Amino acid sequence: MKKEEFIDLIDSNRNLIYKICHSYCPDPGKRQDLEQEILIQLWNSYPKFDGRVKISTWFYKVALSTAISFFRTDYRINKNLIYLDKTVISEVAESITEKDDQYELLYAFINRLTEFDKALILLYLDDLSYNDIAEIMGISESNVGTKLNRIRQKLKTQLKNL
Repeated sequence: MKKEEFIDLIDSNRNLIYKICHSYCPDPGKRQDLEQEILIQLWNSYPKFDGRVKISTWFYKVALSTAISFFRTDYRINKNLIYLDKTVISEVAESITEKDDQYELLYAFINRLTEFDKALILLYLDDLSYNDIAEIMGISESNVGTKLNRIRQKLKTQLKNL
């Protein structure tokens, strides 16, 4: 692959990388490290891309796998929890930002999720199909539906307990 082609692909998927980096790294320094790691993984993995899925789906898969791995390594070292940046939530759930109370509740809820569930809900909020989410996360489409339903049930329970 030519360098220019790769740069064009990165530019066209910059928002995707931004959302993932901001979702998994509240610290700006670590965010830059994660972004560099994602770019390296994308560059190294691109020759294996066979076109069976959309390029954005493939980008998500590589970027999320890298972020989750990065989180696990960082967590083992620092034992810090990760928090979603409010700007990311506002980008993927703009309709909720109109109602600050709902926005804050969603933000608080998402911060309690595991890294896998955070990735799942991020993809869902980005309006990806269950099929695309399944491909990215490496689980079945029915498992995506089941997990999202469980997350919704947890949210309903938490809202009732307020």
